Amino acid sequence: MRKGYDFLGLAQRAGKAQSGETAAEAMIKKEKARLVILARDASDKTKRHFTVMACSHKIKCIEAGEKMLLGMALGRSPRSVVVITDDNFASRLHQLFGEEEESF
Repeated sequence: MRKGYDFLGLAQRAGKAQSGETAAEAMIKKEKARLVILARDASDKTKRHFTVMACSHKIKCIEAGEKMLLGMALGRSPRSVVVITDDNFASRLHQLFGEEEESF
């Protein structure tokens, strides 16, 4: 799991991650998102909203980590949702987080 957070930080530094509900929603609507990562402790409303949105745009969506840990990995405040905009980063993060977590 630690490797997943480290790689998420790398994606952020490479400019391939967007976080926060507003930014994530914008990337999904613009069809730039390749993977949606939802915090396990995000609200049910947030999980439902982004799961439906990801499914309707045919984007992989996984539930991984906690808001505080996702935010720390990104060098930001706690984050409920993170969107990855690069296929390679998305694939690797899906492997790192998706193996141990529930996938939608």
